[in-house]
Amino acid sequence: MYSEAKTAIAQKRNLITAIPGPKSAELIKRRGEAVSASLGTAFPVFIERAEGAIIIDVDGNSILDLGAGIAVLNVGHSASKVVENVKTQIEAFTHTCFMVVPYTGYVEVCEALNRLTPGTHKKKSALFNSGAEAIENAVKIARKFTKRSAVVVFEHGYHGRTNLTMAMTAKNMPYKDGFGPFAPEVYRMPMAYPYRCDACIKPCESSVLSMVLHKIEKEIGASNVACIVIEPILGEGGFIVPCKGFLPGLAKFCKENGIIFIADEVQTGFGRTGHMFACEDESVVPDLIVTAKGIAAGLPLAGVTGRADVMDSIHLSGLGGTYGGNPVACAAALGAIETIEKDNLVERANKIGKIMNDALLQMAKKYSIIGEVRGRGAMQAIELIKPGSNEPNSDAQLAIIKYCISKGVLILSAGTYANVIRLLPPLIIDEDLLKDGLSVLDEAIASVKN
Repeated sequence: MYSEAKTAIAQKRNLITAIPGPKSAELIKRRGEAVSASLGTAFPVFIERAEGAIIIDVDGNSILDLGAGIAVLNVGHSASKVVENVKTQIEAFTHTCFMVVPYTGYVEVCEALNRLTPGTHKKKSALFNSGAEAIENAVKIARKFTKRSAVVVFEHGYHGRTNLTMAMTAKNMPYKDGFGPFAPEVYRMPMAYPYRCDACIKPCESSVLSMVLHKIEKEIGASNVACIVIEPILGEGGFIVPCKGFLPGLAKFCKENGIIFIADEVQTGFGRTGHMFACEDESVVPDLIVTAKGIAAGLPLAGVTGRADVMDSIHLSGLGGTYGGNPVACAAALGAIETIEKDNLVERANKIGKIMNDALLQMAKKYSIIGEVRGRGAMQAIELIKPGSNEPNSDAQLAIIKYCISKGVLILSAGTYANVIRLLPPLIIDEDLLKDGLSVLDEAIASVKN
């Protein structure tokens, strides 16, 4: 059953039961009987309502959400303009399939994407259901346009759980193990990972980047590469921020060799990093940019936006899908984009990012298990290590998350080595509420026995 929200939710953390409470515990049992055991749970409660940065569970606990549905709820839970748009659209119609009977919302979302994404060149867009689906289609487009087959991706990268995107994703467990064989013609390159890259003591142009370009030229052949696909900041891989110069160097190489440069901005897009899109930090203009997550505040929507000549190179009906660009999801996206722009959430991301970064750096001074603080804007992380080394400390990650759960603070894990804590608060979060969550994280780290 779903309860109707009637009153505003106080933006304050408050627990009235242990986590999980009795009602959530009962639902967890029902879940165990009815739902595949393959689906994990980051926070062991069942939600009843949510608003802003607070989730109310079925037991009445107010939980602070510092994960935002994995960077989906940049505008917060139940953002008023999103809710308003969705209600209006549902009352009008819910589906036609854009390729059967088109509707204005799809066009308006494409217009917004063409306007907001980097570059002043002529752009066009197509809409899909998920980030993985959009990545697959971006690769299809690149292959068709270039008449080449090779796809270059990177260590620690994550691009999805479909067959092609599993091949593109670096981490085996849990994303790939036992699910092969995978799509061919996917080639993985070293990643500029400053904390764990010995080569990064030198300028990237003369170390990791040069190694990548050498490998592409000698092991694949640049003339065989359809596209290079990269997250401007690696998400699931552990919020890895590439060395300055790495992304521009890749983009330059692509331009020189007729390769389509694809920016996977599924997690980094829509204000999350203090720019509307993360690749703007170094003025990188991708040929194609893939968006999802923050685009529609929780409704299933994704997009591929790029050079008009590339987007128009596909034959009629070569792209599409029954639900891609669903009218309700498009309505949500238009509400989310309006909120981001009107409420200056890009600037807000920088402000709350500084609060987080400052607090995390102070924690790093106190606790030897923090190897590095990194991120950009409202996308911040700590990498946990065993003191006196840079050996990954996955036990600490589990202990910290467990402590935060007990206090009603939702944080997320990440990292190839399962040793990264990532923070992705809604961009509308109250500063005092954010600081409250950071204080709980501080307590959690302090409680870990080295």
